[in-house]
Amino acid sequence: MLKLELRPQASHVWRYGSPLLALLITVALGIGLFVLLGKDPVRGLQMFFWEPLKSAYALGELMVKATPLLVIALGLAVCFRSNVWNIGAEGQFVIGAVAAGGVALLADKETGRWIVVAVILAGVAGGMFWAAITAWLKDKFHANEILVSLMLVYVADMVLGYLVYGPWKDPAGYNFPQTKTFEAVTQIPRLMSGSRVSVGLILGLVGVAAVWVFLFRTRSGFAQQVGGLAPSAARYAGFSSRKALWLALLTSGGAAGLAGALEVAGPIGQLTPYIPSGYGFAAIIVAYVGRLHPVGIVFSAVLMSMFYIGGELAQSRMGLPKSITGVFQGLLLFSLLACDTLVAYRLRWQSGRA
Repeated sequence: MLKLELRPQASHVWRYGSPLLALLITVALGIGLFVLLGKDPVRGLQMFFWEPLKSAYALGELMVKATPLLVIALGLAVCFRSNVWNIGAEGQFVIGAVAAGGVALLADKETGRWIVVAVILAGVAGGMFWAAITAWLKDKFHANEILVSLMLVYVADMVLGYLVYGPWKDPAGYNFPQTKTFEAVTQIPRLMSGSRVSVGLILGLVGVAAVWVFLFRTRSGFAQQVGGLAPSAARYAGFSSRKALWLALLTSGGAAGLAGALEVAGPIGQLTPYIPSGYGFAAIIVAYVGRLHPVGIVFSAVLMSMFYIGGELAQSRMGLPKSITGVFQGLLLFSLLACDTLVAYRLRWQSGRA
């Protein structure tokens, strides 16, 4: 029989090369999927890997999709490196959007541009508050942060639904479950005319530099990573696991809330029941494909946004179901898990007598 045997030392080259191999495997499986569905595989791959890059407008839309994925994944990287498993970034994204939307709804024709800063800060605070619930339950009652953060996603969805179907519903909206369109003064500034790319992209890139400095050039970042890799050594060194828990979850929640604010006060411009778009879950894949490194996350966020846009194009132009986006995301994740397993372990043949 075949068995997995731990390698004496994992290959440093393949540790960073496995995401590229996983992508190639995903492409190969995608070709097989298109053939099984009776679709032209060349045209299918074109939807995912060429159409999102072929023009300046397409690149702009790619950046619009990549920005929230990048911001959320940066926060998750801090969490996961700290051995804190925040699976509820989607809920923190939603509550960040709700908090930012609540501030945006306060604006009127006479409000100044300062309101944009308030909208962004409200989004960050909303995401941090939602993550703090998980941190508090973990800290006080040793609740499992995976289950708590995940269940809070559904609570966040219900909070959003209550508001857009109830007190915040636009009275002039023909009974559609949505708020009124936010005043133009609350909109996140765009980088250039004719494009939906906002300053959120700049904030995301600044976040890349900030997370890199924090993780690799500060004592606090070192403490977070030691606590994740070797909790006993961290305790021996005097690093506080409680502080690491709160810092990791508040950072992750704040990043997700920021992404929610940038989305709702940027491309969307109002609150609707469709704010939950799966970015919080997709960002988990982004973080791991990027090897939990800020620079790697930039490239994986672009790749995942290509899957989002490619899925939409495949749906409209090739008649494929909307779920094709999730299929490609899942293929990439499982391919990466398989490759990472073989980086750490090797297959050995073991006779039945052994």
